[in-house]
Amino acid sequence: MDAAEVIARLVERGETVATAESLTAGLVCAALTDVPGSSRAVRGGLIVYATELKAELAGVDRDLLAEHGAVHPEVAAQLADGARLRCRAVWGLGLTGVAGPDPQDGVSPGTVYVGLAGPVNLVRELRLNGDRSAIRVASVRAALDLLGEHLA
Repeated sequence: MDAAEVIARLVERGETVATAESLTAGLVCAALTDVPGSSRAVRGGLIVYATELKAELAGVDRDLLAEHGAVHPEVAAQLADGARLRCRAVWGLGLTGVAGPDPQDGVSPGTVYVGLAGPVNLVRELRLNGDRSAIRVASVRAALDLLGEHLA
């Protein structure tokens, strides 16, 4: 689902969304806010590229980060919930992963976790191929699709 469809559905439902993004560094929020009228549905976003900011800004558990690193499904779940709570939105999206070209903490490039928090809470694991840009673009698309599936 594209960003315009996601915004239209959120507005129809009277719901809002916020993001906490690591590997996409704000690209999901940028895609959403590129849609005219998006201010009726987008509350804001957190760019938590540095690991410590995941805890400081989004509220991800520091012990989880210390034990498993930043690229983990529970980190994505907590990012999504942190975005939702801190931005006072109905829905939260959280993204963490490795865009490459090198592995991070032993995790291969293309490994991405997208978290959704709100009326539905879940994490989708992605194994993406391509260069850094392709992985980031595919991650944005996957986040929009995930939210869109639950707005249908």
